[in-house]
Amino acid sequence: MTRRFYEILIPTITFNIILFPVWMSFFKPHWVAYFIIAFDLYFFYKSVTVAFYAVLSYKRIAYANTLDFPKLLQDKKLKHKASEILHLIVIPNYKEPLHILEKTLNKVLESDYPFKDKIYVVLAFEEREEAAREKYQLLEKKFSSNLRLLATYHKILPGEVVGKASNQSYAVKKVCEQFQKKQIDIAKVLVTVCDADSLLSKNYLSYLTYKFLNDSQRDFHFYWAPLLLYNNFEVLPFFVRLQATISSILRLAFLSQEDKLIQISTYSVNLKLLKNIGFWDTDIIPEDWHIYLQAFLKYGPRVKTVPVYTLLSGDAVYAGSVWNTFFNRYEQEKRWAWGVTDVIYFLENFWKSKVGFFDKLKKLIYVTETHLLWPTTFFIVTISANIPPLVNQHFAKTTFGFYLPKISAFILTMSTLFLIVYIYIDFKIRHKLNKKMKVSHIPFYFIQWYALPVISFLLSALPALEAHTRLFLNKKIEYKVTEKV
Repeated sequence: MTRRFYEILIPTITFNIILFPVWMSFFKPHWVAYFIIAFDLYFFYKSVTVAFYAVLSYKRIAYANTLDFPKLLQDKKLKHKASEILHLIVIPNYKEPLHILEKTLNKVLESDYPFKDKIYVVLAFEEREEAAREKYQLLEKKFSSNLRLLATYHKILPGEVVGKASNQSYAVKKVCEQFQKKQIDIAKVLVTVCDADSLLSKNYLSYLTYKFLNDSQRDFHFYWAPLLLYNNFEVLPFFVRLQATISSILRLAFLSQEDKLIQISTYSVNLKLLKNIGFWDTDIIPEDWHIYLQAFLKYGPRVKTVPVYTLLSGDAVYAGSVWNTFFNRYEQEKRWAWGVTDVIYFLENFWKSKVGFFDKLKKLIYVTETHLLWPTTFFIVTISANIPPLVNQHFAKTTFGFYLPKISAFILTMSTLFLIVYIYIDFKIRHKLNKKMKVSHIPFYFIQWYALPVISFLLSALPALEAHTRLFLNKKIEYKVTEKV
């Protein structure tokens, strides 16, 4: 089957899920009612698991913070092996403010990693950025005495898509070639891909190295610590702050779900694995799940994302004015939701891959479920229970029709009780990251949660639905760098 068939199929399923309560209510309203209640119960289950795993991840992070990873690396059994590991931190960027890059590099300098001469930082610029070379000269002058800085300048080639994937693929290929010329063993090189505003925790490189050296399957594993969006928490408009909080807690919850874990945004991987799978595909926009799937379709269930229990922090969208911030946040969510193209990629390569059928099927179901729930959940849990009685007057007169909206509302209310856990975790994380809130803002902080349904629609369901619609209409999106001030 052609790619275009899949590009129509997946959005069609999305639209049918959303519209199912409308058209099916004319014929089988009871079926719709059972579907809605089942979905509401599923949503309740997801709310329970997010709360549970967020707490579990937080506790594991607290425990990991008690461990002295630099000391563990200097143990007799590990010291020699650890001293051979080379870290390559890659920061793809385009027109990023200089102060943001400086902040990111300063955070690398604060690392407690005991072999700092083994840390390389690659600033992956785009050739089309006129100020790129001047910017690098300023950064080199300031940091070269303490960091091994490298720079690459990526020129877009025919067939490539503008974005993080094509840029970092070019950068890592170039450095890999240099390392191999110097006869450096790329199996001992750990590549960490960072966004320009990703602040690595002090213990990240030490913890990562310890985890890597004690991992018997390290040649097939990615490593991930959650990037929480708290760097600029205090200046955010409430609608971005609220969504950044939810996003951060979800990432925290993902961390301890090790069987399902796939990395997001900032992550680490062995250079040997990257080379073996041909680095990042350069014709895609979302690249984090995609690179995982590239590896999975070649090596199967040996490929996993291993959790690293520490906290990284990054900037949430903030573009100065409220409107510009809203627009940029919408565009960012739409770009993330364009990851639905990973489902297309998986379907295209399903039969080509030699990985076991049921291993592929299980992974395909998980990836597809994630991208189908993104644009559809809001509609099902908020308005669909009112549709069958409204559309089918005969059903409205039945006991089931009368109680359906009430049953759905009750389950949804029970689900929202877990917001208490989210608020508590958010408070603990902000305290750990030293992100304090003014006393005068505290009442509004609690009030803002009442806006969650509206914010979820405008900045999650709607941009995701646009991404699916564009896929259906063959109107591809363009990579737009999120504006930062």
